[in-house]
Amino acid sequence: MTRTSLTQLEARDAFIPRHIGPSESEQAAMLSTLGYASRAALIDAIVPPNIRNKSKLELGQFYEPMTEQAALAKLKALAGQNKVMKSMIGQGYSNTFTPPVVLRNIFENPAWYTAYTPYQPEISQGRLEAILNFQQTVTDLTGMGIANSSMLDEGTAAAEAMTLIQRVGKSKSQVFYVADDVLPQTREVVETRAKPLGIEVRTVAAADIETLNEACFGVLLQYPGVNGEVRDYRAACEHLHAAGAMVIAAADLLALTLLTPPGEWGADVVVGNSQRFGVPLGFGGPHAGYLATRDEFKRSMPGRLVGVTIDAQGNKAYRLALQTREQHIRREKATSNICTAQVLLAVMASMYAVYHGPAGLKQIATRTHRFTSILAASLKGAGYTLANATWFDTLTVATDRAAAIHTAAVEHGVNLRKVDNGHVGISLDETTTREDIALLCKIFGVDAAPDFDAIGDDAFPAQLARTSAYLTHPTFHRYHAEHEMLRYLRSLADKDLALDRTMIPLGSCTMKLNATSEMIPVTWPEFSNIHPFAPDAQTVGYREMIGQLEDMLCALTGYAAVSLQPNAGSQGEYAGLLVIKAYHESRGEGHRNICLIPSSAHGTNPASANMVGMQVVVTACDARGNVDLADLKAKAELHSKNLACVMVTYPSTHGVFEEGIDELCEVIHSHGGQVYIDGANMNALVGVAAPGAFGGDVSHLNLHKTFCIPHGGGGPGVGPIGVGAHLAKFLPNQRSTGYTRDEAGIGAVSAAPFGSASILPISWMYIAMMGGAGLTAATETAILNANYIARRLAPHYPVLYSGHDGLVAHECIIDLRPLQDATGISNEDVAKRLMDFGFHAPTMSFPVPGTLMIEPTESESKVEIDRFIEAMIAIHAEIVKVERGEYDRMDNPLKGAPHTAEVVMADDWQHKYTREQAAFPVASLRRQKYWPPVGRADNVYGDRNLFCGCAPISDYE
Repeated sequence: MTRTSLTQLEARDAFIPRHIGPSESEQAAMLSTLGYASRAALIDAIVPPNIRNKSKLELGQFYEPMTEQAALAKLKALAGQNKVMKSMIGQGYSNTFTPPVVLRNIFENPAWYTAYTPYQPEISQGRLEAILNFQQTVTDLTGMGIANSSMLDEGTAAAEAMTLIQRVGKSKSQVFYVADDVLPQTREVVETRAKPLGIEVRTVAAADIETLNEACFGVLLQYPGVNGEVRDYRAACEHLHAAGAMVIAAADLLALTLLTPPGEWGADVVVGNSQRFGVPLGFGGPHAGYLATRDEFKRSMPGRLVGVTIDAQGNKAYRLALQTREQHIRREKATSNICTAQVLLAVMASMYAVYHGPAGLKQIATRTHRFTSILAASLKGAGYTLANATWFDTLTVATDRAAAIHTAAVEHGVNLRKVDNGHVGISLDETTTREDIALLCKIFGVDAAPDFDAIGDDAFPAQLARTSAYLTHPTFHRYHAEHEMLRYLRSLADKDLALDRTMIPLGSCTMKLNATSEMIPVTWPEFSNIHPFAPDAQTVGYREMIGQLEDMLCALTGYAAVSLQPNAGSQGEYAGLLVIKAYHESRGEGHRNICLIPSSAHGTNPASANMVGMQVVVTACDARGNVDLADLKAKAELHSKNLACVMVTYPSTHGVFEEGIDELCEVIHSHGGQVYIDGANMNALVGVAAPGAFGGDVSHLNLHKTFCIPHGGGGPGVGPIGVGAHLAKFLPNQRSTGYTRDEAGIGAVSAAPFGSASILPISWMYIAMMGGAGLTAATETAILNANYIARRLAPHYPVLYSGHDGLVAHECIIDLRPLQDATGISNEDVAKRLMDFGFHAPTMSFPVPGTLMIEPTESESKVEIDRFIEAMIAIHAEIVKVERGEYDRMDNPLKGAPHTAEVVMADDWQHKYTREQAAFPVASLRRQKYWPPVGRADNVYGDRNLFCGCAPISDYE
């Protein structure tokens, strides 16, 4: 009997084969199809030798892969260095209770967190309804006409609102005022955004806004203010509007259940954060910011918007409205580069509102307010003076003992807000108890017991008490019993296709395994219950984990330093370009403002360049999809004195390793420019080639792609930037909260110092469990899977771009245009027909109209890949039948797709193809069948009849 060594037994616990889908034998079969003996030989044939990395990744202690159990134990030890305190710091972040039914069935449920952005509405009806609930919650509570499907955080929402009102307003002024009681981190993000656009940010005392006489295009105010004051801004709004300026109110959603909403006292835009609606603190994120505005501004509103339309049978259907990814249409003329949202967190916040309903929310708000008033009475009774005469949940206490009070608070496990040497801030929330109030009194040296029987009056102006109804829709009244809520959440998830059901072969989006062991630490209280502005002594483990992750990413990219602050890929692009801009300015070359961008680039690239004040010059691509180096050289020469940078995606947006990438970098550097390499396709590079080594100066990475943070139905994302050593000192700070990497650094680009910090453990776990060899194997397998698909589909669909021997990178583009010319069947028809097979469509019409871009990732097994290939071949056979006249050009399974169960089972079947062909085009679907909940959505109808809230109550009568 052959004995197995202990080393071999231990190796079988490895995570790597859990993450990489194809087994060794499956990989051998795919390599045989391609004609290569090994993965290494395939990679050598694909990756240009001048950039090919064959050396060991410098991952230090993380080079050797860890088992899931070992990695969890190591991360748990890091988490244990954090101190979970009762934070009453406030400043836009509150403790909250995540309803367990929401925690288990959304936050911890792969049906929700592994879903993709709902660009294909027919298979996204569940999450679209949930997002619509979020929009309805925000519009109701703010009193505005329309709200988008979430923003990245409160700071970026305020920055987007600033550019919105400048765009739609009539004022020609470049001055923007910020009230002195706006959250300091929000102000800093606004200032960062304003500077390259030539907007001058000034401060105005909140009490003086209604007498402000200086010309401006808008004012940002906080409601309630950071120090707790609740002000009546009616007169201020009238004054500003009369002067041609507009008003942005940053508002607390929970407070708006008791306070008159800004939409009723004159605000033009309302922004904020929904974090306190059941989303953990998480050291600053991810949380769903919000932006609501007047209905007349809906076509200028940044971000995504869910609307209602009808499907092919005339039934109600949800979809993304108004082509909200404007950067892909308007490119360098875009006013925002936002191409994502915080869907998973918006869904959680919306379901918090659904579960509690209007009465429950008001009860939570009233209890929080009552506790605040009881504490205020105790403090005033002991001789303390409050700096704010009004409040909702926050008190600012005047004292000459501020330092001693903070010390006493920490000794008792409490964090208070450090306002200044003469004031201490206290913010209460739904988790506040009687014991907390008694403890606070003890910390402040109050001897008398709090009077918990006191009721008293509301501690804000009577004219600001809310009288209007909110959350009147039946959805917010029906699901208060947990059993009903559980079934509602299940019914929504059942409508959608996510990675828990099927491969999602989206090119450029890298929908790979989001392993459970990677997700588990996100809910640990040592990570989830930490305030972003907690003292450094309480966040030692967090910062050590973040530092290790930065080092890991440096080793994998070849860069010298990484910032994890940008909380989306679009924010990473923006931050990276600001760093380049700061570098040029530091050298006395601030005039460099030309950004070269290939015509194939992702639309956010030119939009980001526009946002930092750069002028975009488009360079051509050749017939093979490569950057036209001759054109690039000519334009670099033409703009040599003013060349700031080039933005290029590598491998190319067309899915090819361009052999001239090193020459491209040399050309730009020779003219004094910097090279920005978009990291969207980093899943083809890790362990194989490093952008920082082959000429890149800056790259953003998508941790929600290459590094396994799940897409969450359209967010959260993390878009950190890696930079060369010469740029490291320019990485983002957040000076307003005491986070300064280097005095030369740019201002904050996100509301928290480390962005969406609580999901960073996901990427840490992935890298730790894969190790150096595992990460390289993942890249090689992703490339192998893509080439296997391209080779198998090539006889049926032309592969548009390829390199040597017809090989591609980690994704391939198949061209539907010849088939469409012959049959009228479009790539959209193929995408919708794939739904009948139980598949999410590949990326449609990007980067080339009329095509599909396919990326299988390394996590899909050969069995699943073959299932997809079988579906695509079967669809091709149907197209051939159309071409031959066996199917009618308009009445065929592709034009009729997707087919709902209602349609297939109806008594009336008038199609010229059979029900069986509609529902069961391949035999395997008889064993397991996904039924799309709606037919093909009518996009034109939805935009012409725009409706972006829950269905009218009359629909339920």
